[in-house]
Amino acid sequence: MAKVLVSDSIDQVGIDILKQVAQVDVKTGLSEAEIIDIIPEYDAIMLRSATKVTEKIIQAGSQLKIIGRAGVGVDNIDVPAATRQGIVVVNSPEGNTIAAAEHALAMMMALARHIPDANKSVKESKWERKQFIGTEVYKKTLGVVGLGKIGSHVAGVAKAMGMKLLAYDPFISQERADQIGCTLVDLDLLFSEADFITLHIPKTPETANLINAETLAKMKPSARIVNCSRGGIIDEDALVTAIETAEIGGAALDVFAQEPLGESRLREFSNVILTPHLGASTEEAQVNVAVDVAEQIRDVLLGLPARSAVNIPGLTPDVMEKLRPYLKLAETLGTLVGQLAGGRIDRLTVCLQGDLAEYTNSQPLVVAAIKGLLSQALRERVNYVNAAIEAKERGIRVIETKDASVRDYSGSLHLKATGTMGEHSATGALLSNGEIRITDVDEFPINVPPNNYMLFTLHRDMPGIIGKIGSLLGSFNVNIASMQVGRKIVRGDAVMALSLDDPLPDGLLSEITKVAGIRDAYTVKL
Repeated sequence: MAKVLVSDSIDQVGIDILKQVAQVDVKTGLSEAEIIDIIPEYDAIMLRSATKVTEKIIQAGSQLKIIGRAGVGVDNIDVPAATRQGIVVVNSPEGNTIAAAEHALAMMMALARHIPDANKSVKESKWERKQFIGTEVYKKTLGVVGLGKIGSHVAGVAKAMGMKLLAYDPFISQERADQIGCTLVDLDLLFSEADFITLHIPKTPETANLINAETLAKMKPSARIVNCSRGGIIDEDALVTAIETAEIGGAALDVFAQEPLGESRLREFSNVILTPHLGASTEEAQVNVAVDVAEQIRDVLLGLPARSAVNIPGLTPDVMEKLRPYLKLAETLGTLVGQLAGGRIDRLTVCLQGDLAEYTNSQPLVVAAIKGLLSQALRERVNYVNAAIEAKERGIRVIETKDASVRDYSGSLHLKATGTMGEHSATGALLSNGEIRITDVDEFPINVPPNNYMLFTLHRDMPGIIGKIGSLLGSFNVNIASMQVGRKIVRGDAVMALSLDDPLPDGLLSEITKVAGIRDAYTVKL
């Protein structure tokens, strides 16, 4: 009989589900060494946030088939190590959707009606009705930043309460926004028009300190901000200044840049509501995540696929071994064309070329390409299981084609992304040693390995362009690791691909586009 180790406290209903197919041992508070000693006995481990499943634990788990995290984040699991061992890692990406959405709505209402301070006042035997005159949300404008599952639910409830809805999400189609009842706008318009702003986005380099002194200055003096998504999206020092100077009307925060919240002037203001990261803290959410993950562990132990794997689910070891390098290629190209295209993507075309066109089980490659395309927007929330669903919900049409006649390499992938800002494409292949090469960008031939930081330019093929770009990067202390130019005809249009050791400083991209002969420029992070 299979054995499952439950290393953190989970709801009993989850344990009961596991007992249907396995012997379940609940052993909480174990150290890494203690887990390493016993993990060889187990086929699965289920945990929450306390247990850290390290590479050493994974290597010791010779019988492990699945690691289950009863929650959304998997940062306490070494997912790459698990994938290398062929171990499925699952989470519960939707188990706390309603809980988080309802907390955001509760924070908004509490902010509008001064509920925390009014409650405190009455409990102190006071009766200060005039002091706590609130504002109605009816007919007010709610700006929703991020229309994923949580943001969409918040929008739906707010619409039912009679609020007007503006939304910003560069990865949502207008059709999907119309279904929700939101008007898609850019961030500047949302910030300037919204009476209430609610954030439902992951923390990424692009969203870190999205709410800062500059963006706060664009808001109405009566605007109120709610953040129940991730800490670090709001510059807390800038928020303190905006509250102190009455630049905005108030804020309600459930998450913070550093948790637990240390010394902070945010505690000083009556129009700031603070809660200790309670977004997922409901009885129902805890039951939901326990049931969701326990059912997936049960299914995998029965030989069935998991529905919310964060690595590569449902592939036999031999198929995985064949596809693994191409999965990385597909994901890299998806990330590349997604960033080149920018804005909302309406269509992704994935063409398998050469030997790859003969693969009967090509769907994982398409999914990997979608995962790469959405990775900038969704980060850890997108995986090999939900990528196709996330694309569909965002109105992205995915087309798979095959062309065995293309034989520049034994097998290559060609991706084309079409969206509101135009169309961009990229082709890639694997060398004999397994290294990835980008062989084509926007129909211009190149041959460069992907790099963490890259710069692509579209320019006229003319003397001096390369030198000007190199000098400009050098003046900003940006080091070029490699550079290559691809062109179709002499003195026509050309593409330059530069691998950089450092990210471009703010403002440098716009300076590059001012160079004579440069038609466009794009930064890409792979």
